[in-house]
Amino acid sequence: MVKYFSCVGFLKGTWDQVFAAFWQRYPNPYSNHVLTEDIVFREVTPDNRLLSRRLLTKTSRAPRWAEKFLPSHMARKAYIIEDSVVDSNNRTMVTLTWNISHARVMSVEERCVYRVNPDNSNWTEIKREAWISSSLYGLSRAVQEFGLARFKSSVTKTMKGFEYVLAKMQGETPTRTLAETATERARETALAAKEKAKGFASQAQKKQYV
Repeated sequence: MVKYFSCVGFLKGTWDQVFAAFWQRYPNPYSNHVLTEDIVFREVTPDNRLLSRRLLTKTSRAPRWAEKFLPSHMARKAYIIEDSVVDSNNRTMVTLTWNISHARVMSVEERCVYRVNPDNSNWTEIKREAWISSSLYGLSRAVQEFGLARFKSSVTKTMKGFEYVLAKMQGETPTRTLAETATERARETALAAKEKAKGFASQAQKKQYV
């Protein structure tokens, strides 16, 4: 049995902008789990399509109950293959992504189609499909449910990361991430506490010498 998921999203950028951002989307504040990206091969076909294959290394903490089925070095990293076909004449890009590490425990295959939004040529439409399966006897359903939940969460981060990179490319100020906002608030709180402590210290010194 395979879990299937599909959704359609939109990016506020032209197809050309999204195509350029696709190759520049790492790193961004929403992709801290992506450790490395390496081009395995790239070629242009006679009909002017760009074919690429990349190897991505990501942190991928397995759930605690699944760690015993994996070697220790594999429980925290995942190796991903990403194939892409860019057709600049028709302004489409198709990506196929799948994991090559611990695939027996859980396999996630994703297919994305990027094309010009038919209702607004300044936006780009992304149709995303995913197939999640597991051959882990007795636990396959639980693994698939876990994989589906994690995939949905990663889609949200992927889109936010895309928006962040597009904003920077377009010279706009990217929307602050929750982590950045929390860090700034923590810094402001720490500074306020520091000033308050200085005030208390100053008052204590005055009392001491009165």
